[in-house]
Amino acid sequence: MRNFSRQYALLVGLFLVLMTGFIAIVIMGYITSRDALKTSISEQRLPAASAHIHSQIQKDILRPVLVSARMAQDTFVRDWITAGEQDSSQIFRYLKENKLRNNAISSFLISDLSHHFYQAEGTLRTISETNLRDQWFFKMAKLATPYDISASPDLSRQTSPSILIRHRIVDDSGKFIGIAGISVALDNLKRSLDNAQSRFHARLYFVDAKGQVVLAGSGTQLPGNNIFSADGIGSIAAQLVAGKETAATPFHYERDKDTVLISTSFIPELGWHLLAEQGMGAELTALQETLMVNSGIGVTTIILALLLVSLATRRYQQRIEKTAATDQLTRLLNRQAFDFVFENALLDSERSRQPLCVALVDIDFFKKLNDKHGRLVGNHILKEIAMIIKRSLRESDVICRWGGEEFLFLLKNCTLEKATSIAENLRNTIAGNDFSRTTDLARKKLSITVSMGVAQCKDKETEDSVFERAEVALHQAKENGRDSVYFTE
Repeated sequence: MRNFSRQYALLVGLFLVLMTGFIAIVIMGYITSRDALKTSISEQRLPAASAHIHSQIQKDILRPVLVSARMAQDTFVRDWITAGEQDSSQIFRYLKENKLRNNAISSFLISDLSHHFYQAEGTLRTISETNLRDQWFFKMAKLATPYDISASPDLSRQTSPSILIRHRIVDDSGKFIGIAGISVALDNLKRSLDNAQSRFHARLYFVDAKGQVVLAGSGTQLPGNNIFSADGIGSIAAQLVAGKETAATPFHYERDKDTVLISTSFIPELGWHLLAEQGMGAELTALQETLMVNSGIGVTTIILALLLVSLATRRYQQRIEKTAATDQLTRLLNRQAFDFVFENALLDSERSRQPLCVALVDIDFFKKLNDKHGRLVGNHILKEIAMIIKRSLRESDVICRWGGEEFLFLLKNCTLEKATSIAENLRNTIAGNDFSRTTDLARKKLSITVSMGVAQCKDKETEDSVFERAEVALHQAKENGRDSVYFTE
């Protein structure tokens, strides 16, 4: 019981050490995975989403820029303006064809010579330097840049975003003579936002300098449609729209007990800020679930390993105990183990009032046998006699190897007369056995005899006293010619 308690305490201690280490590894792994996840989202996923949308915008803008450039460089347009703009129907038809061919929202031409504003719809008006909505034309006339890009003024109220490209027109001498322009819907941009949201698991939307949401991916809504009035993001809204860097800049804010990572990049072609954001909650939940599964597997593995260790230890301990209590040659109990068994048998005999006898067996002239036939033959004889004794006795009887060539067996619930009879039968069996039949070590018939001393245990008699009386009987057998059984009262 004490050994079991020690073993149990050792296993508990080992379990605590392993679990402490495992929990520490799990916690460190979670922290490392969480930080790696945060870095991946803020430095890779969100910037990648922004770059994807930015590249789509540039592709969508390239086509109308080329269209407006062709209009500005078209000889028909330049010649028509310098010739005095004689037939307005010609330019109306040109603008209308240009609008239809490019699936544009509008196509227009403004002459610096007459200040007439021509549109594809056929409308005509005259711009004025005093009119505020026409100020852009007179400013652009003084600029050296070939074209200007801007978002549609009422873009936030449209179902699809659009951009306005205005290109300077110059004559052969390089003199500014007007502006050709085209407004094209960015039909692909909304689809790109939705695709990017699904691909990168992020919310994507555009805001202007005032924080107003001008275009958003599906499912992205903010209170008041403005980041300044939204919970959480409102605390950093000013920082998000302050910068003009085209590269994604990371920020974060708290919303509904969740950390939201967000990056902002400026789109100079539109004058908007592209915001890409993702909450850590869903990702952390998935990470926690994975860690819980892995932890469960780890704990189960530790428990199974400890059970296997416990089982192996118990088997090994039983093997050691059996080895310590067993004679290695004959597989019988050794003398130390027999002492413990005999002590218990004495107590049982006293309680039950049943007789208990011991018989001491000695192989006659065993030393001479060893000298003549060798130690291997001697070992074979010892094993063979052990087997004969074991077969001749009851299961309740106990046998041990008492010494070099001596055996002792304990007969429970057996009188001295019965014990002497069993011993005599055993002596005859051994004497009549040919020990050469079960070994190749002896070529001739090999007969062995034994001498035996039998004693019955008396009330309150000690172990030493019983063994001494059995030895006395054995010595009598030896002194009287051996190969005999003697008993003592």
